[in-house]
Amino acid sequence: MAILFCNFIKPLPLLLLLSFTDLFASTLSLGIGINYGQIANNLPTPSRVSFLLRSLNVTRVKLYDADPNVLTAFANTNVEFVIGLGNEYLQRMSDPQQAQAWIQQHVQPYHTQTKITCITVGNEVLTGTDTQLKSYLLPAMQGVYRALVNLGLSNEIYVAHPHSAGIMANSFPPSSGSFRQDLSEYIHGMLNFHVQTKSPFLINFYPFFAYKDNPNEVPLDYVLFQPNQGTTDPITNLKYDNMLYAQIDAVYSAIKAMGHTDIPVKVSETGWPSKGDLNEFGATPENAALYNGNLFQRMQQNQGTPAKPSEPIDVYVFALFNENLKPGPASERNYGLYYPDGTPVYNIGLRGFLPRMDYSAAKKNAFSFSALLLMMIFLIHF
Repeated sequence: MAILFCNFIKPLPLLLLLSFTDLFASTLSLGIGINYGQIANNLPTPSRVSFLLRSLNVTRVKLYDADPNVLTAFANTNVEFVIGLGNEYLQRMSDPQQAQAWIQQHVQPYHTQTKITCITVGNEVLTGTDTQLKSYLLPAMQGVYRALVNLGLSNEIYVAHPHSAGIMANSFPPSSGSFRQDLSEYIHGMLNFHVQTKSPFLINFYPFFAYKDNPNEVPLDYVLFQPNQGTTDPITNLKYDNMLYAQIDAVYSAIKAMGHTDIPVKVSETGWPSKGDLNEFGATPENAALYNGNLFQRMQQNQGTPAKPSEPIDVYVFALFNENLKPGPASERNYGLYYPDGTPVYNIGLRGFLPRMDYSAAKKNAFSFSALLLMMIFLIHF
């Protein structure tokens, strides 16, 4: 639960404050990634967001661009970043010189102080209608990777593309998972790329959509990780107690059907909206709290899927904040764990702090996180 400093810490004695900061230092990492979208006009500054996420011990953040303000705000922290190249860059990135110039401008100036681990090239391209854009995708990924090799960064930063769940032709039973036949020529080349570069396959999964479209057929408890009868794969006899794990295993099966068994699958987006239009069934704060809260618990337990029990699932939750300028139905603006003022949209036990005061990167570089927290407390208290 987020608590604003001004309303909380003024009465605390210094001894208690010291214990308070030690508590944060010893708190375990959430083990989950967060999507940090910025399609809004009321979000806190990146330096305040940096403070919030570190107080939550979130160590992995995914951006949709390479915002220099964000990368600078997280300098000298333990937070790992996925940064993004928009679809509008794809044609240019197939040119090695342009790809290298982009990395030299958007990655190299920050990489020494802010840990960048992945560059996503485009987003959900294969389920769009632009055939030419689809043809640009793999050459763009290859161009960015070659540029990383040339700059000596390919062992530290991998290249991937977040897919929509719409690339799947079949998802149940999971052992029969398959990709759409009309996309096979694109996906086959991308899978070869992942093998060659030892990079993961990224996909966005939202069980919310399945429930919203068929609320009378899809059991709500099954999509919310609540106790339920589950489903059994008739081919493998593996039992699934939630939809997300079944979806992940379906992707593994689809990849295997194309001849590969050594490509890890990561969920680059998943989440549940706290509000929606009248026809968006299930979009409530209660359901969002159950979905994300139960998912967090499973992540902390390092759970794997039934087909990959020894491989902990890797997930980036969507999203950090509600984004008031996102187009589309109301749900699109209500996926956030937090309101822009740092107040939790619902309570799932997260306790973080969004300072009212802004701190420059220089100040953050000069002080450790605990020292900065104490300094803020001291200033407000006195």
